[in-house]
Amino acid sequence: MITKLSILIPAYNEGRTIHLILDKIKEVKLVNDIEKEIIIVNDCSGDNTVEAVEAYKLKNPTLNIQLHSQPFNQGKGAAIHKAIELATGEYLIIQDADLEYDPAEYNDLLKPVLLGFADVVYGSRFVGGNPHRILFFWHSIGNKILTTLSNMFTNLNLTDMETCYKLIQTDVAQGLDLKEKRFGFEPELTAKLAKIKTLRIYEVGISYYGRTYEEGKKIGWKDGVRAIYCILKYNLFAK
Repeated sequence: MITKLSILIPAYNEGRTIHLILDKIKEVKLVNDIEKEIIIVNDCSGDNTVEAVEAYKLKNPTLNIQLHSQPFNQGKGAAIHKAIELATGEYLIIQDADLEYDPAEYNDLLKPVLLGFADVVYGSRFVGGNPHRILFFWHSIGNKILTTLSNMFTNLNLTDMETCYKLIQTDVAQGLDLKEKRFGFEPELTAKLAKIKTLRIYEVGISYYGRTYEEGKKIGWKDGVRAIYCILKYNLFAK
């Protein structure tokens, strides 16, 4: 039984567009009248992210929005750690503050959970018939390499380990001892979820409206190197 979904949004310098993703979340009607809890963690942005969120809250008083500001910039992973800690819904989902992922697809991720099949659901950008923006060839190759390497150690058959959309039972997420503060978060989380043998992990196809670097994309090749390190660290060397 799910009565509340916690939507976790790490935000860094997203003041110009964060109202757009909040509009999309507001428009979504979750199945079974599931309540939405929006938890925004501002990672010490240098722009007007905080002011934009506060203004949005004033204009939308019926929307359950919590805003937490980190004391200094710690990275996306650290922001998600804090959001997980603050979550009170039975399930949580990670939502980037940009417009690359579509909140209208929350119900698609919830479906296998509500049917009683899944405890964790990954949204894959590489399966299904939903729209996908055509962008960077080498990014797609890098993602496939990281996912394959992760699968080799976790014995999962994911198609998109690096996806933002991960729907997880909140008490499971809160029970994980997560360490990675930046983009190593994804392989660490996947490795630690895979170690819980009772978890039923599913994957559903989602849309992807990717951004260019000019439009604000932040991940780079150094993050890929860190991801490889984290795959090895949390699968081979962690208890």
